[in-house]
Amino acid sequence: MSKNLILFRHGKSDWEASFNRDHDRPVAERGRRAAKTMGRWLAAGDRVPDLAITSSAVRAKTTLELAAAAGQWACPIQETGDLYEATVETVLAVIQRQSDAYANLMLVGHEPTWSDTLTYLMGGGTVRMPTAAMACLAFEVDQWTQVGQGRGSLLWLMPPKLLNPVSIP
Repeated sequence: MSKNLILFRHGKSDWEASFNRDHDRPVAERGRRAAKTMGRWLAAGDRVPDLAITSSAVRAKTTLELAAAAGQWACPIQETGDLYEATVETVLAVIQRQSDAYANLMLVGHEPTWSDTLTYLMGGGTVRMPTAAMACLAFEVDQWTQVGQGRGSLLWLMPPKLLNPVSIP
């Protein structure tokens, strides 16, 4: 058996919008379009997660909501403050406490944590996660508690700019 983890970086945020703290920064129109494109692409490829967990930051929550609605995902969605300004160790703890009933997990969050987490889980290399990009790692494990450093294989990394919005249903 294997487990798949999708890391989804929030869409481009709107630095011109009015917000009191970084946590409340919204998604820009470009980020909204990219989130919808990614949601439809994931659904078209039959890659929808069994569970999606998002950072509590407005831009991450909005990105996930837009992607799920556009792709008509039926998976449960959870929110946690643990993924906002998280360390790789914190992300790993979130992964490891998930139910083994889920084979495909999505986490929605931020840079530089997502690139650092990908590198850690692959056991090295350099990865850069652009806004609204998704990366999928496969783990040959039966339990989420077995996920750790160097245990993941990168299956794909998809930035939205490589997708033609017209070609995505």
